[in-house]
Amino acid sequence: MKPRISVITIGVDDLERSLKFYRDGLGLSTEGIIGQEFEHGAVAFFDLQSGLKLAIWKREDIAHDTSIKQTPKSPTDFTIGHNVESKEEVDQVMEQAREAGAVITVPAHDTFWGGYSGYFQDPDGHLWEIVWNPAWDFSS
Repeated sequence: MKPRISVITIGVDDLERSLKFYRDGLGLSTEGIIGQEFEHGAVAFFDLQSGLKLAIWKREDIAHDTSIKQTPKSPTDFTIGHNVESKEEVDQVMEQAREAGAVITVPAHDTFWGGYSGYFQDPDGHLWEIVWNPAWDFSS
């Protein structure tokens, strides 16, 4: 398999609420909800970086599309890592998320490995880690 991940889709309970969180609160670019004319088709895509999008889709629609029974959510199933260029940017993004309604689960702090990070949960409990790694160079 060649690494060609182009969309990360997360299940949400309230599409409008999640749209507002990601578009209005975090400022992610989107065309809004599309596919509402199709049963189980309403979805919103957000531009993350070149070739990568975040999609929000109702959990019940994911269950239908995959033929898998919808199960209880668990925020510890995965995290989404958002790497930034400085400790200050970690603090800025964490504050922006808090103002948008995110729950801060771990405030930004110096890590044992020399970086700086914090965690928040979106309205559906998905965990985001906002992290600065001094070994990663974003200048190119």
